[in-house]
Amino acid sequence: MRTRRYGKGRDSSPPRTATGFARWLVVGATGLVMLLGATGTAVAVPPPPPNPSDSELEAGRERANTQAGRVGQLTNQLAEAESKLLQLQGEVAAKMEDANKALVDMRTAHGEAAQAERNAQAAKRESEAAAEAIERARKQLDEFIASSYRQGSTIGSISAYMSSDSPEDLLARSEMLEAVGSSKLDGLEQMQRARTEKANKDSAARAALERARQKQAAAERAKRAADDARAAAITARQDQRGRASELEASKADVEQQLANARAQVGGLEAQRGRYQEWLAAKQREEAAAAAASAAPQGGSGSAPAPAPAAPAGGSVETVISRALSQLGVTYAWGGGNGSGPTLGIRDGGVADSYGDYAKVGFDCSGLMIYAFAGVGISLDHYSGYQYDSGTKVPLSQMRRGDMLFWATGGRVSHVALYLGDGQMVEAPYSGSSVRIAPVRYGGIMPYATRLL
Repeated sequence: MRTRRYGKGRDSSPPRTATGFARWLVVGATGLVMLLGATGTAVAVPPPPPNPSDSELEAGRERANTQAGRVGQLTNQLAEAESKLLQLQGEVAAKMEDANKALVDMRTAHGEAAQAERNAQAAKRESEAAAEAIERARKQLDEFIASSYRQGSTIGSISAYMSSDSPEDLLARSEMLEAVGSSKLDGLEQMQRARTEKANKDSAARAALERARQKQAAAERAKRAADDARAAAITARQDQRGRASELEASKADVEQQLANARAQVGGLEAQRGRYQEWLAAKQREEAAAAAASAAPQGGSGSAPAPAPAAPAGGSVETVISRALSQLGVTYAWGGGNGSGPTLGIRDGGVADSYGDYAKVGFDCSGLMIYAFAGVGISLDHYSGYQYDSGTKVPLSQMRRGDMLFWATGGRVSHVALYLGDGQMVEAPYSGSSVRIAPVRYGGIMPYATRLL
């Protein structure tokens, strides 16, 4: 702190000699008279408040801008991570459906292979049975032929006709022997055909079994591949979810740093404002004191009354600092006023399902009420009225500190505070908290509302 001096090379402490002390007392009395008004009472000038330097203010603003840039970068990275996570969730769902399809196909192939195995076994048994029947028939035929020759029963054998009583009987016996031989031969041919058919069926059954086994093996390979793909997709989704969580934590940390930096800048600017007000008041008081001391003694005139101090102007940064100071505060429908977060209220629907009525926090319009209360602006607790509370400016001309609005079904349904660089601060919805997010242009109103 600089020491105020009364003269060149002289300290402000009183001299130690009597003569010097008298001189110091006279000088001090003269200074006191200069601070007296016409009525003889001392003008009260309070000590000066802290006055941050321009370099301190600029450094604070640079820190805040740096943190804001980091928040913007992390916000974009988080948005990309969340988009990737949604894509991976879709891929996981698709892979799970692929695995389900492969499982169904594998079960079907198992069933077909089992049925083909049963058919092949049945065909094999039929073929073997046909071969056995043919072998028996051939043996019977061989025995019949041999017996006929032994008994002389064949055509042309004398003994086959010896017992005939008449020519007619002889003819009948000849036809009977021929018929027996023919039936045996016909039966043998039919059995041969049956054996061939059974063999063909057996061959076809074995081919079907081989195809079924190949299909079963392919289905099992597809199932393994689908399971591996699903597992890989789930792992990727888990990794991406971890990445998103890390980004969210980093973003929350940097948002807090940004809020602190903004609050510091707001505090320094407020200190500068108070110092400037003090300086202006001091100058007015000194001018009034000087005018009073210069007025003729006993005159009827009086010193002019000091002009009242002008109210501090509204600051966009004050509004933004107040909004950012609430980052992370819980969303509560109907919550928030000029003093801070309040208990939410019932809506009979979605907010009640989240228990907002039992939470202390802000909804979107409540956050705006708190932010603008810092500069003496009072807003209604309804985003539709807040939309009409100031000057409408096209979105192409929006600037830091403007309010942005969204509509649903033609009605204003949400409000946020624009921070610049495509970012905004908002209390978004039940189950969330106050956050910084990129400006969403879907459903946004064509005008921003400017109050400062």
